Amino acid sequence: MTNPHQAQHAQLDAWIDAHFDEEVRFLQALVRVPTDTPPGNNAPHAERTAELLAGFGLQAEKHPVPAAEVQAHGLQSITNLIVRQRFGAGGRVVALNAHGDVVPPGDGWTHDPYGGEVVDGKLYGRASAVSKGDFASFTFALRALQAMAPPKQGAVELHFTYDEEFGGELGPGWLLKHGLTQPDFLLAAGFSYQVVTAHNGCLQMEVSLHGLASHAAYPHTGVDALQAANRLLTALYAHNEVLRTRLSQVAGITHPYLNVGRIEGGSNTNVVPGKVVIKLDRRMIPEENSAEVEAEVRALIEGTVAQCPGIRLEIKRLLLAESLKPQAGNAPLVQALQRNASEVFGEPIPTSGTPLYTDVRLYGAAGVPAAIYGAGPRTVLESNAKRADEHLVLDDLRRATKVVARTLADLLA
Repeated sequence: MTNPHQAQHAQLDAWIDAHFDEEVRFLQALVRVPTDTPPGNNAPHAERTAELLAGFGLQAEKHPVPAAEVQAHGLQSITNLIVRQRFGAGGRVVALNAHGDVVPPGDGWTHDPYGGEVVDGKLYGRASAVSKGDFASFTFALRALQAMAPPKQGAVELHFTYDEEFGGELGPGWLLKHGLTQPDFLLAAGFSYQVVTAHNGCLQMEVSLHGLASHAAYPHTGVDALQAANRLLTALYAHNEVLRTRLSQVAGITHPYLNVGRIEGGSNTNVVPGKVVIKLDRRMIPEENSAEVEAEVRALIEGTVAQCPGIRLEIKRLLLAESLKPQAGNAPLVQALQRNASEVFGEPIPTSGTPLYTDVRLYGAAGVPAAIYGAGPRTVLESNAKRADEHLVLDDLRRATKVVARTLADLLA
């Protein structure tokens, strides 16, 4: 005999199935408005999203970030959106966050990166998987709840933000800083086959080595910044051997690591390089303290460069994204997601950490219990996220939408 709880879930599932073609068209419309970051001119996408939401009867508050703040971060325009659906006085407020900004498409595509083309059950396009797909799953989960199982109390908020690629401070960070939201739980865009409850942090730094340029025929009259950079690179890469010994206890996360992602310098082939700039990325496991990590990296750089006579050193922090540590308070959200996802997908859905860093840390820092779950494959690589031919399997979108709708109903019951 079916209990009322199961009957409610069945009604939500049926509504999502009946409206799935509409959900796919919504996602296609979102993919067709580029949000390449850089350059980060993302206000037009927010305007289009708000227009589409209004067509569903969902009114989106528009929160433009002042131009001076946006430009200071190297971007062009940001308008964050909040949809607030209040069902009744009291009860929990559950927020759902996805980001619209994404890295530029790059080369190698066999499908139009802004076409939203559907082939063999997959929707292709930049940001289809990360994370415009969850604009769709979260919106249609809320619509299903409104239509089939409106709670007697509580509220759902949709937070659609546009600063994840540059750290999130002008996205969720900006909404939280200005007191525009303080939910009881936060669900952020993720993937369908695990509930992510922790993630790595990230420290990015720019290191400038100043020597003295001179003619290559008279190298003794100069100070070679590239030789110093070579010595520094050797020390930085060797440091990864130390980092490999620092193991995380969080499933899905292994150890910290350091990557040099960019190096530039010199002026010509026949000139001793007078300046070299290195940009590095140090991933931090949840167990690490970010201040201690930064001090360690700075000490390594300073100690190495001190062995290079005549070199002047500058170190600039570009980004500090804290890790998301496992939270005790997110158990109701995590358990509801695991229970419903296991039923919908027909397999156990584990909790795990991820080596990525996300905007969720900003909600966690504000005291909001959070988890990461949404429409996507078992691994980031399967979806080609941030690579050519990014795509989303539509069956994962359908089922993830059902999981989120059921979870909202359970949390607000």
